[in-house]
Amino acid sequence: MQHSSILLAAAGIVLLAGCGGPRYDGPLTPEESIRAMDVAEGFKVEVFAAEPHVKDPVEMVFDEDGNCFVMEMGDYPYKPEKGKGNGKIRQLKDLNGDGRIDTAIVFAEGLPSGTSMLPWQQGLLVTAAPDILFMKDTDGDGKADSTEVIFTGFFEDNSEAQITSLRYGVDNWIYANNNGQKGVVTFKRKPDAPAIKVGGGDFRFRLDKGLFEVEAGVGQFGLAMNDYGHRFFTQNTLHIQTAPIPWRYLHRHEFLPAYKAVANIYKDTPVVYQLSKTPYWREERTSRRQKAYDEQGLGRKEYERGHFTGASGGTDYNGTGFPEEYYGTIFTAEVACNLVHRDRIDTLHNGPFFAARRPASELKREFISSSDSWFRPVNLANAPDGWLYLIDMYRQHIETPVSIPEDLKKDMDFMLGNQYGRIYRIVPANATAKHNLQPGLRSKTTAELVALLGHGSRWWRTNAQRLLVERKDAAAIPLLTEMFNTATDEKARLHAMYTLEGLDALNGSLVLKAMKDAAAGIREHAAILAERYPECLPALVELSADSVPLVAFQATLSLGEFPIGKTMPALAAVLEKHAKDKWFQSAILSSPGGISMEFLQHLQTSGALQKEGRSDKGGYLTTFAHAVAARNAAGEVSRLLGLAPQLDEKYQVAILNGAATGLKATKNKTAADAAFAPALAVLEQSSAKKVKDAAAKLAASLKEK
Repeated sequence: MQHSSILLAAAGIVLLAGCGGPRYDGPLTPEESIRAMDVAEGFKVEVFAAEPHVKDPVEMVFDEDGNCFVMEMGDYPYKPEKGKGNGKIRQLKDLNGDGRIDTAIVFAEGLPSGTSMLPWQQGLLVTAAPDILFMKDTDGDGKADSTEVIFTGFFEDNSEAQITSLRYGVDNWIYANNNGQKGVVTFKRKPDAPAIKVGGGDFRFRLDKGLFEVEAGVGQFGLAMNDYGHRFFTQNTLHIQTAPIPWRYLHRHEFLPAYKAVANIYKDTPVVYQLSKTPYWREERTSRRQKAYDEQGLGRKEYERGHFTGASGGTDYNGTGFPEEYYGTIFTAEVACNLVHRDRIDTLHNGPFFAARRPASELKREFISSSDSWFRPVNLANAPDGWLYLIDMYRQHIETPVSIPEDLKKDMDFMLGNQYGRIYRIVPANATAKHNLQPGLRSKTTAELVALLGHGSRWWRTNAQRLLVERKDAAAIPLLTEMFNTATDEKARLHAMYTLEGLDALNGSLVLKAMKDAAAGIREHAAILAERYPECLPALVELSADSVPLVAFQATLSLGEFPIGKTMPALAAVLEKHAKDKWFQSAILSSPGGISMEFLQHLQTSGALQKEGRSDKGGYLTTFAHAVAARNAAGEVSRLLGLAPQLDEKYQVAILNGAATGLKATKNKTAADAAFAPALAVLEQSSAKKVKDAAAKLAASLKEK
C-alpha cells in the first residue's frame, strides 16, 4: 500500500488569502502525485504519459494495432469560440519501449469540446458536439487528413454534458451518451432520412446498416458495458445507473403515463472516502447553501466533502492483467474528491436486475484516493496489455464557474493547470512489464481474428469482432459457425453469434440453438434476435418462463414485437409470475398488445384476475386503464368500465383511477359512446365505498374538462 504525506511544492502556484496564508495547494510532479495516492492493496500506479506530451486529457483509446490516441479538452470549462476550439487528439508514442510515452503526434486539432473516440475502419469516430466525425490518416504521417461529418445536430452548450462515451457493443451497435440533452440529429450519409429528436435519451447507431436511434439513458461522462452489453452510466452525483428497458421497446406507443427507463443501482451509502482537503470556496459555498435551505425549511443537506459530486468516466475492467475477481467490476473517477471508486455488480432476481456495491476490500476506503487536490481523475480505459489506464486532467479547479458565487471565484483561475495532464497505468504490484505491446490485428488473417473471439480480454475480442465485421470476408462464416457450435467459452459463442449477425450470416436455426444455450446471457440475446425470425416464436414463448429473470424479462419485451393473438397466454403467465415487479409490468405495457382490450379480456376469461392467492395486479391495471383511456379508441373505455364490476373491488378502483388520469391526458377528444354513462353509473352505485368514491372522482373529472 502506498500512502504518504507530501510536502507541497514550494514553487507551485499558490493563491494567498487576505491573511497571507496559502488558500490553495500548488501542483506536484507526476511522481510526487503518485506518492500522494493511497492505492488498494496489491496494486501500484505507474506514469504512462505526462506533460508536455499530453495536456487536459479526458479520453484515450488503443486501436487494433495498439496505437494510443488521447483526446484533450483544452477549452474546459469554457465553450470555445466557433471555429477556434483547442481540443486535440494526440497519438502517443513510446519510442524506446520503457513503458513511458516520450513523444506525441497531433492527430487532429481545433476540435470544439471533443469528448470521446472509437477506432473504426482504420480511423477514429469522434464525438465533438454538435457533430460525430470520422477522422482518418490516409498518408501515414500520423495526422488526420480526412474528416467526415457523419451525424450533426447534437446539443453543444455544456462541455460537461454533451455527447460522450462511444462504445462498440457486442451486438455491433455503437452506443454513446447524450445526457438526455435536446437535439435534432441528421445522418449526413443519408440526406433523405428524417431528422431524429434525441431529447430525453442517449443513442446508438450502426454505420454498416445505416441506422440511428435513440436509446434509453441519461449518461453524462462515462459508459461501462458488461460482456453482455448491459449499460452502466455515470452522471455527476449518481455515479452508476442502468436502463433496464431499451428505448425502442418503451416507446412502442404513446399512451403510458410515464416512461421511466433509468434506475440508480448503487446499494451502499453514497459516501466516498476522500483524503484531499476541502477547498476554501466549497466550504464557504456549502455553508451559504445550507443556511438558505435551513431558512426555507427545505430539509436538505448540502455536503462539502465525502459524497459523489463529480462522478466521471465509469469503466468496467475487462482485461486479464488483474486478479480474476476484478473482472467486471466498475471503476468510477470522482474529479472533485480526487479519488477512484470501485463497485462490484451483483445480478438481482427482480428489476432493475443489477446492484452496485463496494467490494469487501473497499468498504471503508477507495481503490485510489489522493491527498493531491490537483489530481483530477476523469476517465479510465482498458488496454491490450490487460491493465487499466487512468486519465488525470490535473487542474487546480475542475468545477464549472457558473456554479460558484461571483465573490468566491474572484481569486480562482479555472484554466490554471491546463499545461498539465497525466495518464497512469494501474497494475498489480507484482506485475511483469510488457510495455509497448503491438497486437497487430490489422495484419492477422481472418482465421486468426476468429480465434481471438475466445480471448480472455474483451479488448481483443471486441476489436477482432469489429475487424471481422468491417472486413466482410465470407471465409469467416464457417469458422464462426463452428466456434458457435463447439466453443466451451460462452463469451466466444456470444461473439461468434454476433459476428455472424454483422456478416448477415445469421439464420433462424442458429438463433433457435442459441435460445437453448446453457449460458443465460446467450439466451437473453437470442431472444432479441428471435424477433427477426417468426419460426422462433414458440421458443421465445418458452424463454418468457426462463428460470433466469433477466432472460424472461428480455423474452417478454421481445414477445411484444409479435401479434397479441399469438402471445396472450405467455404474457398472462409473465404477469402472473412477476406482477409486482414494475419493470416486468412496463415490459408488457410497453407493447400495443399489452394495453389491448383483447389481452384484458383474456386475463378476465382465463380467471387470471379472479383466482385466490394470485399476485396483486392493481398497479398493472391502473397503468393499463390509463393507457386505454389515453388512447380513447372508439368504445374501449366503455368496455373497460363495463368489465370492471366483474373484478375484485381493488381492481375496480385501479381501473377507475387509471381511466381518470388517462382521459385527462388523452389527445383524442372523441366523445364517449352511449355505453359509457351506464357503465360508469353501475360503478357509482357500488356498495363498496372505495369503488363508489373512485367512480365519483372519475365522473367529476369529466365534468371539469
